[in-house]
Amino acid sequence: MVKEGYSRINAVKFALAAATIFAAIVLLASLATITNIFGGFPILVSLISEIYGRMGYTTTYLGSALGAIYIFIDIFILTWVFALLYNRLIN
Repeated sequence: MVKEGYSRINAVKFALAAATIFAAIVLLASLATITNIFGGFPILVSLISEIYGRMGYTTTYLGSALGAIYIFIDIFILTWVFALLYNRLIN
């Protein structure tokens, strides 16, 4: 039984939503930096490069796609685990 005032989270849908948003942010920020739209986002791209640079992320079109894929996988796993823990704790 769920505690009063709380609702269970569908872990997979929650994780898919969060992962899609973060992947889109990484992809768009990388593409904006490549094409110098809005002055790019050098601080965000530098942070992403620090984390995923060894796995192939670069400020190229292919590197941007790889970064979006890596972020999608990482955020999906993290938010899925978060939702599972949340659901477990409200019982």
